[in-house]
Amino acid sequence: MIYGFDNDKYLKIQSEHIKERIAKFGNKLYLELGGKLFDDHHASRVLPGFQPDIKLRMLSQLRDHAEIVIVISALDIEKNKVRQDLGITYDMDVLRLRNEFQQRGFMVSSVVITHYNGQISADSFRSRLERMGITTYYHYTIEGYPNNVGLIASDEGFGNNDYIVTTRPLVIVTAPGPGSGKMAVCLSQLYNEHKRGIEAGYAKFETFPVWNLPLKHPVNIAYEAATADLNDVNMIDPFHLEAYGKTAINYNRDIEIFPVLNALFEGIYGENPYKSPTDMGVNMVGFCISDDEVCCDASKNEIIRRYYTALNRLALGDGSDSELNKIALLFKQAKIDVSYRRPVKAAKDRAALSGKPCSAIELADGTIITAESGELLGPSAALILNTIKHLAGIDHSIKLIPQQMIEPIQHTKLNYLRSRNPRLHTDEVLVALSVLSTHDENCRRALEKLPELNGCQVHCTVMLGEVDHKIFKKLGVGLTCEPVFK
Repeated sequence: MIYGFDNDKYLKIQSEHIKERIAKFGNKLYLELGGKLFDDHHASRVLPGFQPDIKLRMLSQLRDHAEIVIVISALDIEKNKVRQDLGITYDMDVLRLRNEFQQRGFMVSSVVITHYNGQISADSFRSRLERMGITTYYHYTIEGYPNNVGLIASDEGFGNNDYIVTTRPLVIVTAPGPGSGKMAVCLSQLYNEHKRGIEAGYAKFETFPVWNLPLKHPVNIAYEAATADLNDVNMIDPFHLEAYGKTAINYNRDIEIFPVLNALFEGIYGENPYKSPTDMGVNMVGFCISDDEVCCDASKNEIIRRYYTALNRLALGDGSDSELNKIALLFKQAKIDVSYRRPVKAAKDRAALSGKPCSAIELADGTIITAESGELLGPSAALILNTIKHLAGIDHSIKLIPQQMIEPIQHTKLNYLRSRNPRLHTDEVLVALSVLSTHDENCRRALEKLPELNGCQVHCTVMLGEVDHKIFKKLGVGLTCEPVFK
């Protein structure tokens, strides 16, 4: 991988900035965490070198002074909302997050169920949490939220919510996904802390959009592509421009809600400590980009990747034309089309010649390698074999896996496992290589080249199965597929 982001610098200046914000508010800060604290693969794709768990590692430097509150909406519990990237429901993800945080030495003090209005499923989940010894609170639906400021900032609004008992200077408020009510939980706590004579503060830790990059910078455009289903739009923060005469980038929801937040802060404290929604953020990512050209290229590839993802979802009946059209519009802003992604043209060109499903990969040095589907291997498995042979300097004519070994695997798939596809998937090829590597030097050398696929880009002319998607993801490969069924 060619790096464009400085992790060490980020670890240093981001933690220092959060410490400064804690001190600013009398040593009590509620930090709303937007996006993913770990497994942030979008950030690692658009900022090559950004480690998916770097935010968690950064906050680990503060963990002796921090506690975590996990938020989940009763509405999401009721409809069994699923995290698409993990395939688990939000309520199950609350337990997963708690376990992950605790394994890393963080104190998880409680769970808050928001938008509560007597839902039986929420009551059941709370009972389950409490049987596990997890302190749980209810925050209720407030009529007219967020615009009815008079009711919200009153004892009948925020004052009616359960008061969350916290003991540490930094309270990190996170959730399985968007729309959980994290901001409302933070503001409710500010109101209730104020009633108890505690002057707490609020800040927002969200990686994208990057406030100190230009509006049409590819990194920020890639964020719009990632949130096309939410219809988020990056904008110049007008409040920041008016207050400081400087351009800063935020997104429409934060800008639209700021007048309401301003009124809420004034209702709680008498004044707002922030002059703009950008002021509320603590994100320092933009200061840690070490190679802008690398990040621009990666972001343009990510926009195209999001476009193909939307195309595939639409083909499977799980997408929308509006999402697809939004990303197509972003192509114009980024001044690209799908041909910018070099493996796309290479895979399509080989498919046009062979008439078979084909795939292509672009390596870190710009080399393009292609493969096609055959009787023994699918296009993704064949591509991995071709690629690691190239990287290991093994002649293309050499067969790493002999046909007499592949045929028994196919026999098992077809006759015992009742598969309709006799071709080997990527995981099956890698297992076969691993078995052979104990006595075959070429197989061993080829396997040792797998880490060099990290950060490479792949395109396939047909939609791949779940197994192949997972293998490419584990290898750190960016994958796109044409919306064509095998």
